[in-house]
Amino acid sequence: MAASLLACEVSDLCLGKPALRSISISATVADALSILTRIDEGYISVWSCGDHSSKDDLELHCRCVGKVCMVDILCFLCRQENLLQPAIALRSPISVLIPDGLGLVRHLEPHASLLEAIDLILDGVHKLVIPIKMSTSKRKNYFLMKASSNSISALHNDREYCWLGAEDIIRYLLNSIGFFSSTAATPINSIDIIDTNNILAVNYDESALSILPLISQALIHQSSVAIVDFDEKLIGEISPFTLNFSDEMVVAAIATLTAGELMAYIDCGGPPDDLVQLVKERLEEKNLDAVLEWVEEESSTVSSSSSSICSSSDDEFGSGSGSGSCSGSCSGRSGKIGGYSARVVKRSEAIVCYPWNSLVAVMIQALSHRVCYVWVIQEDGTLAGTVTFASMLAVFRDRLKCF
Repeated sequence: MAASLLACEVSDLCLGKPALRSISISATVADALSILTRIDEGYISVWSCGDHSSKDDLELHCRCVGKVCMVDILCFLCRQENLLQPAIALRSPISVLIPDGLGLVRHLEPHASLLEAIDLILDGVHKLVIPIKMSTSKRKNYFLMKASSNSISALHNDREYCWLGAEDIIRYLLNSIGFFSSTAATPINSIDIIDTNNILAVNYDESALSILPLISQALIHQSSVAIVDFDEKLIGEISPFTLNFSDEMVVAAIATLTAGELMAYIDCGGPPDDLVQLVKERLEEKNLDAVLEWVEEESSTVSSSSSSICSSSDDEFGSGSGSGSCSGSCSGRSGKIGGYSARVVKRSEAIVCYPWNSLVAVMIQALSHRVCYVWVIQEDGTLAGTVTFASMLAVFRDRLKCF
C-alpha cells in the first residue's frame, strides 16, 4: 500500500473534477462579484494570458495567477474609503484582490507525485492548478463557442484545468487510512498537531468592522475567527468559508454590527428581519447611505456582464461539490437581500473536537462538514486551539517519507 501511495500521481486525484471557472486579470471587482453571486462555488480562478502569436511559448501563454472569493471582495469593500464610494471601488481592477508574494496558487503537471503536491500545500499553496483531459466533442464545442462570441473559454493553453486543495488530498488519504492505522487512531494531543499559538478569537461585543484583519488572516491560514465569551469559552465563529456564500448585504452588516450580531446574521436561512432593519438604521446613522443604495440595487438585479466573463455556460452552474474547496456546512445564495439557501445546520455553529479525539475522527468530522479546520476545546468549553488539514497532511507526509 505504501508503494501505491508513493507512486500516486496528482492526476489520480483529478478524476471527475470539474473544469475551473475563470476570469481575466483585466476584469474588475464588479465582474468578479457578478460571477460569484451566480454560482454555487467559493472561488473563481484569475488568469493572465500573453501574446497569442508565440507558439513556442504556448505552455506559458496563459497562467492562473490567483483566486478570488467573496471574502476578498467583502474585505476590500469594507475599507473606509470604499464604504463611502462603493460604486467607484467596484470599478477597481481585480488585481487589487490578489495578495502579492503569497503564491496561493501554483501550476503542477498531472504526472507530479502525491508527495510533491503535499509539500506544496505545506509550503502555503491553497490551490494546485492541474491540467485535465477533455473529450473531443467538448473541445469542439468550446472552440465553436469561442469563435462565435467574446466569452472567455475554460480552455487555457488548449487545455482545461481543475484545482486540487488540501481537502482533496485528505479525502484521498482517508481511502487508504488502513495504512496509517496506528497514527490515525492516535489522539490529536499526542501527535502535536493542535495549533495553540495562532488562535484567532474575539469577544462577542467587538465591532465586526474591527475584526476584518482577522477574517483576512483566517482566509490565508484556512481557519476561522472564534467568537468567545468573557470566560474564553467558544460560542460560535465567523468563518471565511461561510462568508464566501453570503451576498452583498453582508458588506452593510460588517460595517454596522458587532461580531456577535454578525454571527447571528450569517446563520442559514437568512438574517432575522430585526437585524436587517438594524443594519439599515445604523447605515443612516453613520451616513453610509451609498452602501445601502448599492446593496439594495445589487441584490435586486443580476448583471448580464457575467455571461461574457464566466468560463462555463449556464447549464454547468450548480453544485460545487467537486471543487475540492472547504465551503462550510451549507451553501448557496437565495438572491434576496441578506439571503441564503435554508439548511438545517447553522452557519455560525463552530465544528469542535476534544484533545483526546483520534486523528481519523477529526479528519472525518472536517470532511463531513466541508471545512478545512476543527476547533479544539476543553471539556468545559474553553478554546484550546485548532487542527487544520495542513497539520494533518504534515503527519501523513512524515509517515510516507519513512518508506
